[in-house]
Amino acid sequence: MAAFLFRRWCWVGALVWASAAPAAELWIGAAVADITPAQPVALDGQRRLRVSTKPETRISASVLALESRDGAKVVDQAIMVSCDLVAIRSGVLGRVRNKVKPRLPDFDVSKLFLSATHTHTAPVTAEGNYALPEHVMRPAAYVELLTDRVADAVVQSWRRRGPGKAGWGQSQAVVAHNRRAVYADGRAVMYGATAAPDFQGLESREDHDLDVLFFWDRQDRLIATAILVPCPAQEVEGGSSIHADFWHPVRERLRARHGAELVVLGFSGAGGDVVSRPMYGKASDERMRRLRGLTRLEEVARRIVAGWEDAYEAARWDKRAEVVLRHLVETIELPERRVSEEEAAAGAQAARHAGNPAEVWDYRWHQRVVERFERQQAGGLGAYPMELHVLRLGDVALATNDFELYTEFGVRIKARSPALQTFVIQLTGGNGGYLPTERAVRGGGYGAVVQSTTVGPEGGQVLVDRTVKAIESLWAESAR
Repeated sequence: MAAFLFRRWCWVGALVWASAAPAAELWIGAAVADITPAQPVALDGQRRLRVSTKPETRISASVLALESRDGAKVVDQAIMVSCDLVAIRSGVLGRVRNKVKPRLPDFDVSKLFLSATHTHTAPVTAEGNYALPEHVMRPAAYVELLTDRVADAVVQSWRRRGPGKAGWGQSQAVVAHNRRAVYADGRAVMYGATAAPDFQGLESREDHDLDVLFFWDRQDRLIATAILVPCPAQEVEGGSSIHADFWHPVRERLRARHGAELVVLGFSGAGGDVVSRPMYGKASDERMRRLRGLTRLEEVARRIVAGWEDAYEAARWDKRAEVVLRHLVETIELPERRVSEEEAAAGAQAARHAGNPAEVWDYRWHQRVVERFERQQAGGLGAYPMELHVLRLGDVALATNDFELYTEFGVRIKARSPALQTFVIQLTGGNGGYLPTERAVRGGGYGAVVQSTTVGPEGGQVLVDRTVKAIESLWAESAR
């Protein structure tokens, strides 16, 4: 009886929270595309060339289509796609939109976005970063395959849409571990040794919140779920076979419990400075995994699924057939990070790698700094244009960004957001690279040096402010 009263209180409280905003009937559709190539491909995300000849798991693009209706009138729309890729490289989103637009005349393709899980064992989608052997599929050919299949799944999800119900919940799962070790002299090193005598600690906090969306059809059958983990999926990042990383066992476990057709979208939350592997206490972590009989991938999946089930147990008592759906899309301009004279000199290391086919990645990494400094000196340094998506779904806000966004920026957005719950989804487009904090820039190291970044801490704060302002506008809209 006590449990029932608690659920009833939560349900009534949730209705009071949402009552200020006009709701509309929610239509939902979902689909999955297999984006695994059938021939050898180079893998993205590492300096060295890796060629996958046979996938260890399939990789996929999971699609969720949403539309709100007031009778026959369409109020708003959104299509979200989660892709097992390291990033959504420049041009990929545009190609998907171009392929979808003539097939879905009743959908505004500007309200479609793609997000990457950041698995480092997915195909390369940008030309020029590696010297590829003749037998390896070219990135342009893979992009054609990828965008064809994603576009097909987008169309399928939209045509499948029908009246349904949405819910949201939050739990916790310890997945993220800060991966930047700080030393007595102020240096920060990604994956630095923590047993060293001058080790002072890890650079920043982690975010262990697990944010989840749930979607049911009219018959209360769970058809889709979106899970945001503030950590990139790079548990098996150094592997040489296509692999969906920890999202593969997460999907397998959830489908085993809730139906083989369940569509699972995996979102990477702000976590440019974290990884799913511990920086210390590794022996005890390994012992517990051995006792459980689990691999690291299975252990991470166990934690995510346990958190998901915890959130689901409560959220299933608050299903909404009518919710507010608002989708704001705008291009914001973030100041490019300036290059100092000292950094420009370091960027000249590009010359050391020039002409060596095995060092193309390193050459381009340094050369971009040289080119940016030259533009800066000529007065041409400007702004990085970023397409920002902010959605309101009932009491929940979802906000996107292009970057490997350091955790602190995500926390700032969540702390200032007027939403009951805020999803900060990174890696949704472009070539933004890492976006580090001021402290990280002072410490240096990969992920914070100028070669790793397009936008610096100043631009990160602009991103936070503009995102919060956009979220606030969707809540203010309902109050008018």
